[in-house]
Amino acid sequence: MRANTKKVDFFDRLQIITEKFLTYRKMKRRIKKEERQAKNPIVDWIGAFLWAAGMVLLANQYLVQAYRIPSGSMIDTLNIGDHVFVNKIKYGPELLPGIFKLPSPVKPKRNDIIIFENPSYISRGPVFDIAQRVLYMLTLSLVDIDREDNGEPRVHFLIKRAVGAAGDRFVLENGNLRILFAGEKDWVNEQDYISARGWNHRITRIMQQDQYPSLYAAGQAAALMDLGMPVPDDLLTAASQARNLSAPDFIAHEKARLEMLRKLLPNEKRYSTLLARHRLGWYIGEGRVFPLGDNRDNSRDGRYFGPVRTSKVLGSGMIVYWPLWRAKNIL
Repeated sequence: MRANTKKVDFFDRLQIITEKFLTYRKMKRRIKKEERQAKNPIVDWIGAFLWAAGMVLLANQYLVQAYRIPSGSMIDTLNIGDHVFVNKIKYGPELLPGIFKLPSPVKPKRNDIIIFENPSYISRGPVFDIAQRVLYMLTLSLVDIDREDNGEPRVHFLIKRAVGAAGDRFVLENGNLRILFAGEKDWVNEQDYISARGWNHRITRIMQQDQYPSLYAAGQAAALMDLGMPVPDDLLTAASQARNLSAPDFIAHEKARLEMLRKLLPNEKRYSTLLARHRLGWYIGEGRVFPLGDNRDNSRDGRYFGPVRTSKVLGSGMIVYWPLWRAKNIL
């Protein structure tokens, strides 16, 4: 009898505990339901929006970010108006927009499509920069409040191809790049190197090789005019053809101008110094990459502002997602 009594007591207690638990759970559900019903739908909508916005910001800042291509410097790889996703985690994301870049074991390498801070960009202050980048990320690159007085977007970031790595040297001959790789003795034409590696991107050239003589003549004529000296008729005639060039090679023009100035004023050391960059080319130091646009005659890139620190490289191109007919992997 005593064993049966103990058994009955156990089941009674179990029943009481179960009833209490079910009652408590039902009460909690009722309270939550009443709280939901009491909430303002506008507050609910704002809360949902802020949560979604926070998720978008986190993803854009640390994982994948959207950018819009502002210029034709990467034609035909990337066209003006293409919207692209950039891998932010590959080279280490920034902790906050424009503030402290987290380290990464992966560094930009030759032929990567990289996005980096424009060296010539003048900031309007950290508050504006953060606000602009947050809005830009939230709208997936559709809204950009950072604009010039004429309404054109200010170019805060550039997307180019990492053509050079640490230890490389580069020179230009009629707009064509020649490379001396670190530890090598022989110079290599860029096009030959691209073919040998089996890369399928195309270097777009607008200027033709037979147009360079008129461009050099224009540079020489400009040097004479800078010094207030008369320009020979034959030089003016040759230079006049350069006026019709749709995308002149300004670097070749400047080289011809400096060569003439140095010839006319051999004692002026500044002309020799400026000319040395064109003759010796560019050397890529440790911790830097040399970015160039695939559209060589319409790109402001490392040829103008020099190599870029790898710490300023924010990500690598992944895909074009808009317009849909242009959707593709970025190579």
